[in-house]
Amino acid sequence: MFASVLRAVGTRELANCPVAPRAALWQGRKSCAAVRDARASAPPTEGSYLTMSKRPTDSLAGKIVTVLGGSGFVGKHLAQELLARGARLRIASRNPRKAYAIKPLGNLGQVQFARVDVTKADSLAAVLAGSDAVVNLVGAFAGDLDALQGKGVGRIAAAAKAAGAGAFVHVSALGVDAESDVAYSRTKAEGEEAVRAAFPGATIVRPSLMFGPDDKFVMMFGDLISRMPVMPVFAPDAKLQPVFVDDVAEAIGNALADPAVHGGKTFELAGPEVITMLELNERIAEAEGRSRHFAALPDGVSSLIAATTGWLPGAPITTDQFKLLKAGSVAGGTAPGIADLGVSPRPLGLFLDRWMTQFRKHGRFGAKDPSAA
Repeated sequence: MFASVLRAVGTRELANCPVAPRAALWQGRKSCAAVRDARASAPPTEGSYLTMSKRPTDSLAGKIVTVLGGSGFVGKHLAQELLARGARLRIASRNPRKAYAIKPLGNLGQVQFARVDVTKADSLAAVLAGSDAVVNLVGAFAGDLDALQGKGVGRIAAAAKAAGAGAFVHVSALGVDAESDVAYSRTKAEGEEAVRAAFPGATIVRPSLMFGPDDKFVMMFGDLISRMPVMPVFAPDAKLQPVFVDDVAEAIGNALADPAVHGGKTFELAGPEVITMLELNERIAEAEGRSRHFAALPDGVSSLIAATTGWLPGAPITTDQFKLLKAGSVAGGTAPGIADLGVSPRPLGLFLDRWMTQFRKHGRFGAKDPSAA
């Protein structure tokens, strides 16, 4: 009986407890307000998230940062960056369960999860309430792109402004074009304009192709190359400037920390080197210690494959994906870069050998010897 009453009280007060959602349950008869007031008047204790910031004077320490679309690839890496800086993190997405693995990385009460529908103003208002800063990572390759990453992004920026957020970072993509016949690129460009109109002080970042130990691009090719003796390469001459996802996360963190300097600007986030698709595949094979033949497909053949099989589940490539790949992903040099956000980007080669060990013939115990595969 007592336990059920305690749970009910804690549940009612949970929504109004931005400091530590579980504190009301653990503190027995103390209300959440009492816990919050006590914490506000007491200095940070050793080991609290206010003292765990990797920068002791980091302006994000203790601030509520809401990350929309935070359960995906970039969101999980950004969460680690923000937690290390002492921020109080609120991860909001359609399926917050996908981000639960982040919970142990924060201190008590430092991470919260929320479900949100970014197409509905009331849902956005509820999840952004009390936010000191907001990051929008919402994006998609299919579905209602206009609502998710096009003009509908203006709704997100307006909600952040109304919530009193002092900083807003919108994550777009390198090479977006409002005149493109590819819906992804066109809606991303429209989304940028909507953000500028609704939140003039917002920071827009345009990352290139991002890589990491859990990405779905480099690691996908690593798996395919380990299985296929002959590897077809779409758009072999397409130029890429891949950027490490942790470097992107740091850049976003720096933009949030100093909106007075970085607000109202657009940054291109790219890595330190430009490589072609064919070179990327060759480097992956070398890191795996495998000898492979790469078949550079002519554009006509690639277009035909995309057009005839792109609609199938698990298709190798769609028409829009081929067009985006063919266009490349290289910084234009006309906008500020990642260095202007205080980040020195790291090259793919710094990590590739270690990441590709899982695809070697004998895993970590396998020699990096092409003759062995």
